[in-house]
Amino acid sequence: MQEQAAGDKGLIFNLQRFSIQDGPGIRTTVFFKGCPLRCPWCSNPESIRPHPEILSRDIKCIRCGKCVEVCDQKAANISAQPRIILRDKCDSCMACAEACPAHAIERTGEYKTVDEIIKVVLKDLSLYQRTGGGLTLSGGEPLMQAQFAASLLRPAKHANMHTALDTTGFAEWPALAEVLRHTDLVLYDLKQIDDLKHLQATGISNQLILKNLRRIMAETRVAVWIRIPVIPGFNDTEGDIRSICEFVQQLPRQPEKISLLPFHKFGAAKYIALGKIYPWNDAVLIPDQQMESFKRMVESCGFSADIGA
Repeated sequence: MQEQAAGDKGLIFNLQRFSIQDGPGIRTTVFFKGCPLRCPWCSNPESIRPHPEILSRDIKCIRCGKCVEVCDQKAANISAQPRIILRDKCDSCMACAEACPAHAIERTGEYKTVDEIIKVVLKDLSLYQRTGGGLTLSGGEPLMQAQFAASLLRPAKHANMHTALDTTGFAEWPALAEVLRHTDLVLYDLKQIDDLKHLQATGISNQLILKNLRRIMAETRVAVWIRIPVIPGFNDTEGDIRSICEFVQQLPRQPEKISLLPFHKFGAAKYIALGKIYPWNDAVLIPDQQMESFKRMVESCGFSADIGA
């Protein structure tokens, strides 16, 4: 898989302290930019492309014209209402984001060194120790920058910090294995067992993903939590959930738990800010009763289960 880091730097789009949903305890989550999957329901669409982008928050625009003045590509236009960013002309130079006094145009994606990130992570070391928390790498897909991910986890382990990897599992095994050497817990996304459905929805076959999960369970002792995003029309039937459970039952060892993550629309505004159409605007949320039914099914297959964790 192509490495997206620049020299000794990695491309991240968020560094979130006090996270409580990316592993045990209170954690700091580093969100890597770049993902090989193209899930249309993604709640972090700014994580997909492996390069910096601009987010345009038109509601903040004060129509000062600074973006027009600095844009050599003539991609900014304030003669329209609201202000328009012509994405086909934009070369992501970030001049408009730097010039905007109202922060109506923002940069998403920055190259950071290991030292820059670890300095922030270590601020909460005592909090991790009290709560059983630590550092989580998420995305996007951290394994697109596997060398940088391993370099980031290494000093965290030296500081006796719990480490977690939130991953799609789509990576060549040597890269994944190197990251796992410094990982205590893997949060493994498992979306669909049917390869054709997976390919049609995400643009990627699931064969490498399933193979890597088997190898993790057979060749390592890293703890694993399976995470199933439950998506309307994609994997929200009893047959879909049961097929995932049956696959997991055949693994060389069992995960500590299976988490069911109900579909939501929290990322809708980000699509607009990226100049994209949100494709799931009309999707109906999955009822709580149905999620509880799926949870009982997972438990009936012998697994510990929770919803939305």
